[in-house]
Amino acid sequence: MESETVKDPADWLETTIRDFILYSPENTLKNAANEKAWAEPLVGFSQGEDLLYQQYKEHVGLFHWTPLEIFQKTFPGLNVAAGDLTVISYILPQTERTKSDHRRETAYPAERWARARIFGEEANIKLRQHVVATLQEAGFEAVAPMLSPFWEAKMSERYGFASTWSERHAAHASGLGTFGLCDGLITPRGKAMRCGSVVARLRIPPTPRPYQDHRAYCLFFSCGICGKCIKRCPAGALSEKGHDKVKCRSYLHPTTEDYVKARYGFNGYGCGLCQTGVPCESKIPLAAEGK
Repeated sequence: MESETVKDPADWLETTIRDFILYSPENTLKNAANEKAWAEPLVGFSQGEDLLYQQYKEHVGLFHWTPLEIFQKTFPGLNVAAGDLTVISYILPQTERTKSDHRRETAYPAERWARARIFGEEANIKLRQHVVATLQEAGFEAVAPMLSPFWEAKMSERYGFASTWSERHAAHASGLGTFGLCDGLITPRGKAMRCGSVVARLRIPPTPRPYQDHRAYCLFFSCGICGKCIKRCPAGALSEKGHDKVKCRSYLHPTTEDYVKARYGFNGYGCGLCQTGVPCESKIPLAAEGK
Protein backbone atom coordinates (compact mmCIF):
# COMPACT_ATOMS: atom_id res chain seq x y z
CA MET A 1 0.00 0.00 0.00
CA GLU A 2 1.06 3.61 -0.47
CA SER A 3 0.16 6.33 2.01
CA GLU A 4 -1.37 9.47 0.53
CA THR A 5 0.26 11.53 3.28
CA VAL A 6 3.82 10.72 2.15
CA LYS A 7 4.58 12.54 -1.11
CA ASP A 8 8.33 11.81 -1.25
CA PRO A 9 9.06 8.69 0.83
CA ALA A 10 12.81 8.80 0.14
CA ASP A 11 13.16 12.35 1.46
CA TRP A 12 10.80 11.58 4.34
CA LEU A 13 12.88 8.61 5.49
CA GLU A 14 16.20 10.38 5.01
CA THR A 15 14.90 13.23 7.16
CA THR A 16 13.58 10.79 9.78
CA ILE A 17 16.98 9.09 10.11
CA ARG A 18 19.02 12.29 9.95
CA ASP A 19 16.88 14.11 12.51
CA PHE A 20 17.15 11.22 14.96
CA ILE A 21 20.95 11.31 14.80
CA LEU A 22 21.15 15.10 14.92
CA TYR A 23 18.57 15.78 17.64
CA SER A 24 17.64 12.67 19.62
CA PRO A 25 19.13 12.37 23.13
CA GLU A 26 19.46 8.66 22.39
CA ASN A 27 22.48 9.42 20.18
CA THR A 28 24.99 9.56 23.01
CA LEU A 29 28.27 8.04 24.13
CA LYS A 30 27.02 8.27 27.71
CA ASN A 31 30.25 9.94 28.79
CA ALA A 32 30.59 12.91 31.14
CA ALA A 33 30.23 15.38 28.27
CA ASN A 34 27.24 13.47 26.83
CA GLU A 35 28.83 13.58 23.36
CA LYS A 36 27.06 12.28 20.30
CA ALA A 37 27.90 8.72 19.33
CA TRP A 38 27.43 9.24 15.59
CA ALA A 39 27.95 11.95 13.01
CA GLU A 40 25.44 12.84 10.29
CA PRO A 41 24.29 9.67 8.51
CA LEU A 42 24.12 8.54 4.91
CA VAL A 43 20.95 6.86 3.63
CA GLY A 44 20.40 4.60 0.63
CA PHE A 45 17.68 2.37 -0.79
CA SER A 46 17.52 -0.92 -2.67
CA GLN A 47 14.63 -2.91 -4.07
CA GLY A 48 13.40 -6.11 -2.50
CA GLU A 49 13.75 -7.85 -5.85
CA ASP A 50 17.36 -6.74 -6.35
CA LEU A 51 19.29 -9.77 -7.61
CA LEU A 52 22.15 -9.05 -5.23
CA TYR A 53 20.08 -10.39 -2.34
CA GLN A 54 19.67 -13.72 -4.08
CA GLN A 55 23.40 -13.74 -4.82
CA TYR A 56 24.14 -13.24 -1.12
CA LYS A 57 22.08 -16.33 -0.37
CA GLU A 58 23.96 -18.34 -2.98
CA HIS A 59 27.39 -17.20 -1.75
CA VAL A 60 26.91 -17.01 2.03
CA GLY A 61 24.41 -19.82 2.57
CA LEU A 62 20.79 -20.75 2.07
CA PHE A 63 20.08 -19.46 5.58
CA HIS A 64 20.75 -15.88 4.46
CA TRP A 65 17.47 -14.02 4.02
CA THR A 66 16.29 -12.11 1.02
CA PRO A 67 14.17 -9.06 1.94
CA LEU A 68 11.04 -10.99 0.96
CA GLU A 69 11.89 -13.90 3.25
CA ILE A 70 12.29 -11.84 6.42
CA PHE A 71 9.21 -9.78 5.53
CA GLN A 72 7.09 -12.90 5.05
CA LYS A 73 8.35 -14.34 8.33
CA THR A 74 7.29 -11.14 10.06
CA PHE A 75 3.95 -10.68 8.27
CA PRO A 76 2.89 -14.21 7.24
CA GLY A 77 -0.69 -13.18 6.50
CA LEU A 78 0.17 -10.58 3.86
CA ASN A 79 0.23 -11.29 0.14
CA VAL A 80 3.35 -9.42 -0.92
CA ALA A 81 5.89 -9.71 -3.75
CA ALA A 82 9.59 -8.87 -3.63
CA GLY A 83 8.99 -5.88 -5.91
CA ASP A 84 6.66 -4.36 -3.30
CA LEU A 85 9.52 -4.02 -0.81
CA THR A 86 12.30 -1.51 -0.24
CA VAL A 87 15.38 -1.96 1.92
CA ILE A 88 16.22 1.26 3.76
CA SER A 89 19.89 1.31 4.68
CA TYR A 90 21.93 3.88 6.55
CA ILE A 91 25.53 4.55 7.57
CA LEU A 92 26.39 6.00 10.99
CA PRO A 93 29.89 7.53 10.75
CA GLN A 94 32.09 7.75 13.80
CA THR A 95 32.63 11.31 15.03
CA GLU A 96 35.87 13.15 14.35
CA ARG A 97 36.80 13.04 18.05
CA THR A 98 36.29 9.31 18.22
CA LYS A 99 38.37 8.71 15.10
CA SER A 100 41.12 11.03 16.30
CA ASP A 101 41.37 9.20 19.63
CA HIS A 102 41.30 5.78 18.03
CA ARG A 103 43.85 6.68 15.38
CA ARG A 104 46.46 7.08 18.13
CA GLU A 105 45.83 3.63 19.57
CA THR A 106 47.85 0.58 18.50
CA ALA A 107 46.53 -2.29 20.62
CA TYR A 108 43.27 -1.49 22.39
CA PRO A 109 40.18 0.62 21.72
CA ALA A 110 40.07 4.28 22.69
CA GLU A 111 37.39 5.00 25.26
CA ARG A 112 35.16 6.89 22.83
CA TRP A 113 35.43 4.00 20.35
CA ALA A 114 34.46 1.44 23.00
CA ARG A 115 31.55 3.62 24.06
CA ALA A 116 30.40 3.91 20.44
CA ARG A 117 30.52 0.14 20.13
CA ILE A 118 28.27 -0.35 23.17
CA PHE A 119 26.24 2.80 23.76
CA GLY A 120 26.34 3.86 20.12
CA GLU A 121 24.87 0.51 19.15
CA GLU A 122 22.14 1.07 21.76
CA ALA A 123 21.34 4.28 19.87
CA ASN A 124 21.38 2.32 16.60
CA ILE A 125 18.83 -0.13 18.03
CA LYS A 126 16.61 2.81 19.02
CA LEU A 127 17.01 4.26 15.51
CA ARG A 128 15.95 1.00 13.86
CA GLN A 129 12.92 0.90 16.16
CA HIS A 130 12.15 4.54 15.40
CA VAL A 131 12.26 3.99 11.63
CA VAL A 132 9.99 0.93 11.89
CA ALA A 133 7.50 2.80 14.15
CA THR A 134 7.49 5.85 11.85
CA LEU A 135 6.74 3.67 8.83
CA GLN A 136 4.02 1.73 10.59
CA GLU A 137 2.34 4.87 11.86
CA ALA A 138 2.16 6.06 8.25
CA GLY A 139 0.58 2.78 7.13
CA PHE A 140 3.63 0.85 5.89
CA GLU A 141 4.48 -2.56 7.34
CA ALA A 142 8.17 -2.71 8.24
CA VAL A 143 10.74 -4.84 10.05
CA ALA A 144 14.34 -4.31 11.16
CA PRO A 145 15.91 -7.71 10.38
CA MET A 146 18.62 -7.41 13.02
CA LEU A 147 15.96 -6.92 15.72
CA SER A 148 13.79 -9.78 14.52
CA PRO A 149 13.31 -12.72 16.93
CA PHE A 150 14.03 -14.89 13.89
CA TRP A 151 17.54 -13.47 13.43
CA GLU A 152 20.32 -16.00 14.07
CA ALA A 153 24.08 -16.23 13.94
CA LYS A 154 25.15 -18.95 11.54
CA MET A 155 28.24 -20.63 10.13
CA SER A 156 28.86 -20.29 6.41
CA GLU A 157 30.79 -23.09 4.73
CA ARG A 158 32.61 -20.50 2.63
CA TYR A 159 32.97 -17.55 5.00
CA GLY A 160 32.80 -18.90 8.55
CA PHE A 161 30.97 -16.66 11.02
CA ALA A 162 27.83 -15.31 9.35
CA SER A 163 24.15 -14.64 10.07
CA THR A 164 20.72 -14.60 8.52
CA TRP A 165 21.04 -10.89 7.60
CA SER A 166 24.01 -8.60 6.97
CA GLU A 167 23.57 -4.85 7.26
CA ARG A 168 26.86 -4.19 5.48
CA HIS A 169 25.63 -6.21 2.52
CA ALA A 170 22.31 -4.36 2.56
CA ALA A 171 24.29 -1.10 2.49
CA HIS A 172 26.35 -2.36 -0.45
CA ALA A 173 23.17 -3.25 -2.34
CA SER A 174 21.82 0.21 -1.50
CA GLY A 175 24.68 2.05 -3.18
CA LEU A 176 26.48 3.02 0.03
CA GLY A 177 29.84 1.30 -0.31
CA THR A 178 32.11 -1.61 -1.20
CA PHE A 179 34.17 -4.03 0.85
CA GLY A 180 37.79 -3.74 1.88
CA LEU A 181 40.56 -6.20 2.67
CA CYS A 182 39.45 -6.30 6.32
CA ASP A 183 35.80 -6.95 5.30
CA GLY A 184 34.82 -3.45 6.42
CA LEU A 185 32.49 -1.45 4.17
CA ILE A 186 34.18 1.58 2.61
CA THR A 187 31.59 4.33 2.18
CA PRO A 188 31.75 7.98 1.06
CA ARG A 189 32.23 8.72 4.80
CA GLY A 190 34.84 5.99 5.11
CA LYS A 191 34.71 2.66 6.91
CA ALA A 192 34.89 3.98 10.49
CA MET A 193 31.17 3.53 10.91
CA ARG A 194 28.29 1.24 11.79
CA CYS A 195 25.15 0.66 9.78
CA GLY A 196 21.49 -0.27 10.06
CA SER A 197 18.62 -1.38 7.85
CA VAL A 198 14.86 -1.78 7.68
CA VAL A 199 12.72 -3.69 5.16
CA ALA A 200 9.41 -1.98 4.37
CA ARG A 201 6.39 -2.47 2.18
CA LEU A 202 6.66 0.61 0.02
CA ARG A 203 8.35 1.46 -3.23
CA ILE A 204 11.27 3.85 -3.41
CA PRO A 205 13.57 4.15 -6.45
CA PRO A 206 16.89 2.44 -5.65
CA THR A 207 19.98 4.48 -4.94
CA PRO A 208 22.34 4.13 -7.93
CA ARG A 209 25.36 1.93 -7.27
CA PRO A 210 28.37 3.85 -8.61
CA TYR A 211 30.45 0.67 -8.70
CA GLN A 212 30.51 -2.60 -10.61
CA ASP A 213 32.78 -4.58 -8.32
CA HIS A 214 32.05 -5.30 -4.64
CA ARG A 215 35.65 -4.30 -3.77
CA ALA A 216 35.94 -1.26 -6.02
CA TYR A 217 36.83 1.26 -3.28
CA CYS A 218 39.59 -0.83 -1.68
CA LEU A 219 43.01 0.20 -2.98
CA PHE A 220 44.44 -3.25 -2.31
CA PHE A 221 41.96 -4.89 -4.66
CA SER A 222 41.48 -2.08 -7.17
CA CYS A 223 45.10 -0.93 -7.52
CA GLY A 224 47.21 -3.62 -5.90
CA ILE A 225 48.56 -1.15 -3.32
CA CYS A 226 47.96 -0.08 0.29
CA GLY A 227 47.18 -2.93 2.71
CA LYS A 228 47.73 -0.46 5.55
CA CYS A 229 44.96 -2.06 7.57
CA ILE A 230 47.16 -5.16 7.94
CA LYS A 231 49.68 -3.33 10.12
CA ARG A 232 46.88 -1.78 12.18
CA CYS A 233 45.54 -5.16 13.34
CA PRO A 234 46.87 -6.08 16.81
CA ALA A 235 45.48 -9.62 16.52
CA GLY A 236 47.34 -10.61 13.37
CA ALA A 237 43.94 -11.29 11.83
CA LEU A 238 44.64 -9.44 8.57
CA SER A 239 46.92 -10.40 5.73
CA GLU A 240 46.99 -10.17 1.97
CA LYS A 241 44.74 -13.24 2.04
CA GLY A 242 42.05 -11.24 3.85
CA HIS A 243 40.33 -11.34 7.23
CA ASP A 244 40.73 -14.22 9.68
CA LYS A 245 37.44 -14.04 11.58
CA VAL A 246 38.51 -16.54 14.23
CA LYS A 247 41.61 -14.56 15.23
CA CYS A 248 39.61 -11.34 15.13
CA ARG A 249 36.84 -12.65 17.40
CA SER A 250 39.33 -14.25 19.78
CA TYR A 251 40.96 -10.85 20.28
CA LEU A 252 37.65 -9.11 20.86
CA HIS A 253 36.60 -11.67 23.45
CA PRO A 254 38.09 -11.69 26.04
CA THR A 255 41.13 -9.48 25.36
CA THR A 256 39.37 -6.18 24.62
CA GLU A 257 36.53 -7.02 27.03
CA ASP A 258 38.97 -7.27 29.91
CA TYR A 259 40.73 -4.07 28.86
CA VAL A 260 37.55 -2.00 28.55
CA LYS A 261 36.24 -3.09 31.94
CA ALA A 262 39.55 -2.53 33.71
CA ARG A 263 40.47 0.74 31.98
CA TYR A 264 37.13 2.45 31.36
CA GLY A 265 34.90 0.94 34.02
CA PHE A 266 32.02 -0.46 31.98
CA ASN A 267 31.18 -3.77 30.38
CA GLY A 268 32.07 -3.55 26.72
CA TYR A 269 34.54 -4.45 24.03
CA GLY A 270 35.74 -3.24 20.66
CA CYS A 271 38.69 -3.04 18.33
CA GLY A 272 38.21 -1.60 14.84
CA LEU A 273 41.80 -0.38 14.69
CA CYS A 274 41.79 -1.38 11.02
CA GLN A 275 39.09 1.26 10.46
CA THR A 276 41.22 4.24 11.52
CA GLY A 277 44.68 5.45 10.57
CA VAL A 278 44.13 4.17 7.03
CA PRO A 279 43.33 5.98 3.75
CA CYS A 280 39.73 4.74 3.78
CA GLU A 281 39.01 5.87 7.35
CA SER A 282 36.78 8.81 6.41
CA LYS A 283 36.28 8.70 2.66
CA ILE A 284 36.71 6.71 -0.53
CA PRO A 285 40.52 6.72 -0.82
CA LEU A 286 42.63 7.97 -3.68
CA ALA A 287 45.33 5.78 -5.19
CA ALA A 288 48.07 8.21 -4.19
CA GLU A 289 47.13 7.78 -0.54
CA GLY A 290 47.74 4.04 -0.57
CA LYS A 291 51.38 4.14 -1.65
